[in-house]
Amino acid sequence: MSPKSGKEVIEYRNYYLPSQFPLVFLSGPKWKISDIPSERLHFHNCLEIGICHSGSATLRFCGNKELSICEGDITCIPRNIPHTTFSAPGTTSRWSYLFFDPRQMFAELLSPNSPTPSTPNDVASYVIPAKASANISFLAQASIRELSQPSPTHILAKSYLFTLFTEITRFQSQNAEVSRKEENAGSGETSIQRIAPALDYIEDNYMNQFPVETLAALCHMSLTHFRRIFLQVMDVSPLHYLNGVRITKACELLTNTNRTILDIAESTGFSTLSNFHRQFSQMIHLTPSEYRRQFLSGSAMGQSPSIVRYTGWFEPDPQ
Repeated sequence: MSPKSGKEVIEYRNYYLPSQFPLVFLSGPKWKISDIPSERLHFHNCLEIGICHSGSATLRFCGNKELSICEGDITCIPRNIPHTTFSAPGTTSRWSYLFFDPRQMFAELLSPNSPTPSTPNDVASYVIPAKASANISFLAQASIRELSQPSPTHILAKSYLFTLFTEITRFQSQNAEVSRKEENAGSGETSIQRIAPALDYIEDNYMNQFPVETLAALCHMSLTHFRRIFLQVMDVSPLHYLNGVRITKACELLTNTNRTILDIAESTGFSTLSNFHRQFSQMIHLTPSEYRRQFLSGSAMGQSPSIVRYTGWFEPDPQ
């Protein structure tokens, strides 16, 4: 996306979560953050948990609201919350990151009627200081150690992550009343917060057919106003964004299942096979069949392509 005059650009990153273990884990000496603030905030389609191993940093949100982060602190940022992180001047900070969707990761650990934890109202809840909870610090480190093993035990890692997520949710809920008071005293919702219900609905219902009017109603806007705000924030139309989510889900099914392309098209919300082919080719620059063949060919050589390279993924800049 290119900046437009007088408009803050916010980047959307759609992280690919493998079906066999739906987690993106980033750790090691190369995952350092520079002291140069990004020109744009970003948000993503899943929960982000960050662990600051060394150094100090600043976490910036919409409206230039900033939080300080020290060594040992942990961040937990829900999906659809724009932010960026940069280190103290003249330094780099080293991090590990965990990206996952709690409902997908913990599907077998939660009953169908389990409530989904609500998003804290104030960004101050997204940083857990190192000394605030020994349990959270221990569980975060235990998760990283297990996931860093050459052959991690997914059952054990998932147990750590589930308990970590539960402890973080409890910590955040204990500060909910303070967060609500601070939010009410603030300047009101940002544009991204205003369309967050639509983004959440798309992520949860991409496989279904629904009109744009449904999204506008969830955000308590007229259809015209919703389209304008959505385009202003996302730099794409609601339909273009929805199709991007559907294509990402289709790529996962193409590379991790033997389901037919017709079945995948229908299960990801495309009404016709021709529309699926057209939208897929426009985004990925390959047909679904070509993408599947390239993935299988790459798997044989240990060089599997990944949807993340098409959806905002990048590695850290050299330090």
